[in-house]
Amino acid sequence: MENAASRLEAVRANIARVCKPARREPASVTLIAVSKTHGPEAITPLIEAGQRVFGENRVQEAQGKWPALREAHPSIELHLIGQLQSNKAEEAVALFDCIHSLDRPSLLTALARAMDKAGRQVPCFVQVNIGDEPQKGGCPIAELPAFLGEVRQTGIPLAGLMCIPPADTEAAPFFALLAKLAADHGVSGGLSMGMSGDYETAVMLGATHVRVGTALFGARG
Repeated sequence: MENAASRLEAVRANIARVCKPARREPASVTLIAVSKTHGPEAITPLIEAGQRVFGENRVQEAQGKWPALREAHPSIELHLIGQLQSNKAEEAVALFDCIHSLDRPSLLTALARAMDKAGRQVPCFVQVNIGDEPQKGGCPIAELPAFLGEVRQTGIPLAGLMCIPPADTEAAPFFALLAKLAADHGVSGGLSMGMSGDYETAVMLGATHVRVGTALFGARG
């Protein structure tokens, strides 16, 4: 408990520290604790320390552990931050409060259909392939204006833009580019960017949601 609480306090303090020169309120940054691969025994101490927003990469893994945790802690908010297959859209809509990886028309169609069927609107971030990496998900930058138009037509709540910069590269230019794309294309919602190694940089450049795993849970074994 103490370990989880001290890690959480340290991350929150770092966010507050970098908000000051950026003239931002710490409350404007949502800290998402990335709990993928971690079981309830690792997650519960963070909940008890006051963390309420968690992120998972896979629908199936989340289905296995979150229903019981949420029954015990009804105020939890659960975000899907990993790639989503279209055939898992219904399950994702049923389980998650926000989806960060909307990146292609086929998934948009599947999610719109699933939300209509469930009578539940789940806000979605459009993931941008910010580094133009063929192995990564995300809407190509050149296709972003048209795709945003399609998202707006469906009426799915557009939460903002999300990105994962290339590994082992200075992240700041990619975060700045995502913020510019949001401004250029009239996306007034959030910016989901920044992980354990670079969330402070992301906050300085406008991140509204940071996805932090290792700094909160410790290194995975």
